[in-house]
Amino acid sequence: DDDREGGRKAESHHDDRPLVIAHRGASGYRPEHTLAAYELGARMGADYVEPDLVSTKDGVLVARHENEISGTTDVADHPEFADRRRTKTIDGVTLTGWFTEDFTLAELKTLRARERIPELRQENTIYDGRYQVPTLQEVIDLTRRLSRELDREIGIYPETKHPTYFREIGLPLEPPLVATLRRNGLDGRRDKVFVQSFETFNLKELDEKIDTPLVQLFGGAAQRPVGETRTYGELAADAGLREISRYADGVGPSKDYIVPRDAAGNSLPPTDFVRRAHRAGLLVHPY
Repeated sequence: DDDREGGRKAESHHDDRPLVIAHRGASGYRPEHTLAAYELGARMGADYVEPDLVSTKDGVLVARHENEISGTTDVADHPEFADRRRTKTIDGVTLTGWFTEDFTLAELKTLRARERIPELRQENTIYDGRYQVPTLQEVIDLTRRLSRELDREIGIYPETKHPTYFREIGLPLEPPLVATLRRNGLDGRRDKVFVQSFETFNLKELDEKIDTPLVQLFGGAAQRPVGETRTYGELAADAGLREISRYADGVGPSKDYIVPRDAAGNSLPPTDFVRRAHRAGLLVHPY
C-alpha cells in the first residue's frame, strides 16, 4: 500500500535487502562505462550496473560519464575529428573538448575508451584502447546474457546526464530512453530497472510515461538542480521529500547526507535522513 498523498506506488519486485550497484561498472578495475567494466561488476556480485546516458548526434543513447569525451576516449588522437573540438557551456560550466552530440554513433564507434582518472586508477590504463563506447541497447543485451550465464538477474540503473541541456539542443534523452525500455519490455515496476537523475523536471516527465521506478539524485546541499529554485538541501527537508515521493520512488543522496564529515574529513554522528526519507515512502540508494 501507498500512504503518500498523490505518491507513486511503492510495490515492485524489489525487497528490503541492500542492493549492490556497480557504479559505472567495476570502475576500479576496468575503464568506466565500458562493457568490460559492466561485465566484471556483475561477475563480482553486483545486482545492477549503472550507465550514465548521453546522446549522439543521431539521437542514440550511449554510456559516458559526460558528453565531453576528451578524457574518456582517444578522440584527440583522431585527426579526422580535429575540427569537432568545441567550447560549450553545459549547465553553467564552460568546457572545451569533443562532445558526443557532435558525433554520429558510427563515428563514436571508431573511438576507443580510456581511463578517466589515470592518476588514481593507474592499472586501468593497461586497458586503454581496447573497448568501444557502448550504447544503452548493448548494455541491456549484456545484462541479459550475464543473467543467463550467472543464473541471477542483473539489472540496469541508468542515469540521464544533463537532460535539460540535451533537450535545449534538440536531442532530448527521455524519448529514446522510454522507447528503448519499452522495446525491451523494461518499462514496468517489476522489471529490474531504476532510472535516476540529478534534475527534477525530467523525472516528473518520465513519471507520466513509464512505470519504471525513479530515483531523485542529490548533489551538494547548497547546489540547485537545473531549473529549480530550491537547493538539494531544501529538497532533503521533510516537505521536499514528500514532494519527491509524488513523482519518484527513491532518493540517491551522497553519503554526506547520512554520515556527515567535519572539516578534517572525520565522520560525524549519522543524521536522520534515512528515517525521514523512509517515512516519506522513499527508498534510499546512497552513493
